[in-house]
Amino acid sequence: MARSLKNPKKAKRKNKSSKSGASSSSAPVIQPRVWQPGVDELEEGEELQCDPSAYDSLHAFHIGWPCLSFDFVHDSLGSDRKDFPHTVYFVAGTQAEKASWNSIGVFKVSNISGKRRELVPAKSEEDDMNAESSDSEESEAEEGGSGTPVLQLRKVAHHGCVNRIRAMTQNPHICASWADSGHVQVWDFTSHLNALAESESEGVQGASSVFNQAPLVNFRGHKDEGYALDWSPTVAGRLVTGDCKNCIHLWEPSSGSTWNVDPTPFIGHSASVEDLQWSPTEPDAFVSCSVDGTIAIWDIRLGKKAAASFKAHDADVNVISWNRQASCMLASGSDDGTFSIHDFRLLKEGNTVVAHFKYHKHAVTSIEWSPHEASTLAVSSDDNQLTIWDLSLEKDEEEEAEFKSQTKEQVHAPEDLPPQLLFVHQGQKHLKELHWHAQIPGMIVTTAADGFNVLMPSNIQNTLPSNGS
Repeated sequence: MARSLKNPKKAKRKNKSSKSGASSSSAPVIQPRVWQPGVDELEEGEELQCDPSAYDSLHAFHIGWPCLSFDFVHDSLGSDRKDFPHTVYFVAGTQAEKASWNSIGVFKVSNISGKRRELVPAKSEEDDMNAESSDSEESEAEEGGSGTPVLQLRKVAHHGCVNRIRAMTQNPHICASWADSGHVQVWDFTSHLNALAESESEGVQGASSVFNQAPLVNFRGHKDEGYALDWSPTVAGRLVTGDCKNCIHLWEPSSGSTWNVDPTPFIGHSASVEDLQWSPTEPDAFVSCSVDGTIAIWDIRLGKKAAASFKAHDADVNVISWNRQASCMLASGSDDGTFSIHDFRLLKEGNTVVAHFKYHKHAVTSIEWSPHEASTLAVSSDDNQLTIWDLSLEKDEEEEAEFKSQTKEQVHAPEDLPPQLLFVHQGQKHLKELHWHAQIPGMIVTTAADGFNVLMPSNIQNTLPSNGS
């Protein structure tokens, strides 16, 4: 699996001036069409254009060096937040050219503006007569916030690149990081988060000195570096970490700032452990995936051998996500670009796969179920696409015809697109990780070689329940 960012370059802000030629009434009108990455090719003179109307919110930012991994930090601003502008807290680890240049960024992004609208607005005939003016007024009324997001950043020195970082669910100021040096460290970022919470949005945007802070724990027991890391959602402080030498270690909290790491690893894979996920409901169960193409199920009460294991893909299994709304479902993404949905209730029958998709053209780098809708998940890939899927959907020709009629336009979507595919986001290079925001329904953040994107697709927002948590 290709996980590192080749030849990382520090991001720099560039002022790009738009160039437009003189318009001509005699120029032919070119109808826009859907472009499929990996299928269609751009001809000479053609260019891709983002359709801003597809998003309720879309912003980009960076913190300097590219980040392979990040995580949201749960905040006290409330759940089910729908009103713009939004404020979000993060932790992220850098991939710098030199080991000594790396850091963990603890940051706040505020003034995330956007708008909410119906996917197909209900209009009467009278409304249609004044469509242009009413749409304009409605758009203005629904906008929340203005200007660009404000980034406030605090950097904590970290020797070596950060392979993965995760904030604890129950105590989000506690974070664990995997270093390419082979060390796993646990940090307390309370002071940095408090400083960000108390600071005004007019503070310095992005500029920050580097703080030297010692981690709470620095575990050197792994035999190699790794990428697999997950906090238990049911037992505060319980952690598992997996390395490239196929070993998994269990961490148990002994106090608020110390952990006992079992020196005897769980061993069941024949190759690198790529990802780990705790059960959302069972405190002693977790799953792992590996370069050996398998997924293993573990029960920490049953010793160091896997309780069950099955072949999941024909290539490396890079990432997995356990559905917290439907705990029998697991999603897995592979190095061959495919992703599968597994139902643990079929484990005894020998084949857990209930859905398999071959849409992406390159390795799947991240996969995650929506925390608000059991059938929705997002996938990122090395083909520079983020895709969002609703597995409950099926092709409905009558519904498509009604949609075209209501929108008064022809939707020229390729016939071979899966009906479950809701949205495709592009524009980033070497996408590495995505996360849904658990407190802001419909918000997704991605990290890539060229920085972060914050996006809220307009059609995803409308699929979420109004009482999301």
